[in-house]
Amino acid sequence: MRSERPPVLFVVLAAVGVAFFVLPLIGLLSRAPWETALGDLFSPEALTALRLSFVVSIAATALAVLLGIPLAWVYARVPFRGRDVVRALTTLPMILPPVVGGVALLFAFGRRGLFGQALDAIGIHLPFTTAGAVLAATFVAMPFFVLTVEAGLRSMDRRYEDAARTLGAGRWLVFRRVTLPLIGPSIFAGAVLCWARALGEFGATITFAGNLPGTTQTLPLAVYIALETRPEVAIMLSLVLLAVSLVILIAMRDRFLRAF
Repeated sequence: MRSERPPVLFVVLAAVGVAFFVLPLIGLLSRAPWETALGDLFSPEALTALRLSFVVSIAATALAVLLGIPLAWVYARVPFRGRDVVRALTTLPMILPPVVGGVALLFAFGRRGLFGQALDAIGIHLPFTTAGAVLAATFVAMPFFVLTVEAGLRSMDRRYEDAARTLGAGRWLVFRRVTLPLIGPSIFAGAVLCWARALGEFGATITFAGNLPGTTQTLPLAVYIALETRPEVAIMLSLVLLAVSLVILIAMRDRFLRAF
């Protein structure tokens, strides 16, 4: 690739752009209480929030995989009227303010919501429960999985599937033995992106599931509360989220960009 000497103005503006993102991170690192870091991270409230965050994010990712693979397959393989509209609606949470998503979930699955009354009648209560936190995280994170898997399905070589069918393999056998292995890297990348988004979810969770320690108070919510009472704990928990996000972005940036 031929190198090109950039204009000086572009270099200056690019440097300002980098500084805009890097300086807040440096500020966070500079205020970190490294001498008490282990004690802050292993405090009871921090450990509870860490455990709950991993439970909620992993459960949300599992639900996204269960629902997202069929949804991505339909988007990639089945032409139908209004597909673009349906696709836009199901990926809307990517750009929708999370708190709006939480309000929407509340009016859909709350006790007085559109479907909440029916759920309440059979003993299923979602708001202000761990299950509600999982639902909120899935709502905002699943579009990342769906788009990544859809991109994998669209880019795969379908001749392998055609060859398997000519050899007598049925639809499900082709899907299990040919399609899934071929899109396996996309499924993995989408699941990691989905998990990372679910791990950092805040707005929809606090609106729909509340902020109950040990029940719905995940890492971002714990950071928000600790910032007022124990800022050193908030800083260390923020650094945990920062480290996880940075590692995932560096490892998955190419697949993430190809999904869009």
